[in-house]
Amino acid sequence: MSDELETVRGSGNVFADLGLADADVEQTKALLATEIIRVLDDDGLSVRAAGRRSGVPYTDFSRIRNVDLDRFTIDRLMKILGRLDRRVDVRLSVHPRPPEAA
Repeated sequence: MSDELETVRGSGNVFADLGLADADVEQTKALLATEIIRVLDDDGLSVRAAGRRSGVPYTDFSRIRNVDLDRFTIDRLMKILGRLDRRVDVRLSVHPRPPEAA
């Protein structure tokens, strides 16, 4: 084993760097979930308290805290943030995909 380490610059999207097909969707969901967790932490809310406050089932908050995001869509996560009295602003830019690396 070599003692040398190679530094590789990431793309800014770990899911794309891992080669996942829906990397942009997964990245967006992760960013939204991060904001939900931040609200819970900043407001000192347990998952049950967040559920009572927002009307969203506490099990959803538990899944978000555990980063189990498979059952969530981007719009559902945005609606949860809205229920937590947060507004989500979205900026969109569309670019051609780079050619696949050989």
